[in-house]
Amino acid sequence: MGTLFRNGTIITASDMIDADVLVEDGVITQIGRNISRRGHEVVNCKGKYLMPGGIDVHTHLDLPFGGTYSNDDFDIGHKAAAFGGTTTHIDFVIQPKGGSLHDGLKTWREKAKPAQIDYAFHMAITDLRDDVMEEIPSLIDEGITSLKLFMAYKNV
Repeated sequence: MGTLFRNGTIITASDMIDADVLVEDGVITQIGRNISRRGHEVVNCKGKYLMPGGIDVHTHLDLPFGGTYSNDDFDIGHKAAAFGGTTTHIDFVIQPKGGSLHDGLKTWREKAKPAQIDYAFHMAITDLRDDVMEEIPSLIDEGITSLKLFMAYKNV
């Protein structure tokens, strides 16, 4: 079973196309006109746009900063993002003062357990030392491919 989104306006990076979209097992399996599938739920999308979910590449969920925390966490922040059409975000892992990058990653993975949408992480290095430099290559195996090094804030 799947879902057939009929007569929508599909938005791509370069085009607007009036067509149908067939989704089976959570995967788009066909795009075209007059797709016929029996037993599938049919959603009339006449006058509606069909487009990929947004990706927010710079978020700070449950972030400790200046003696307080950011307002949104991985539960409420994700629900708000999903309602706004964002289906993926990339949050910043903060290295704890005196700790390792992997300590920070462990903390953020725990924070992300109530996640409602897809996510990835950037790594914010706040305490650069030789041992921290040695950790950086291993982050790639953990899925982290972008780093941020603070130079603008004292004691952050």
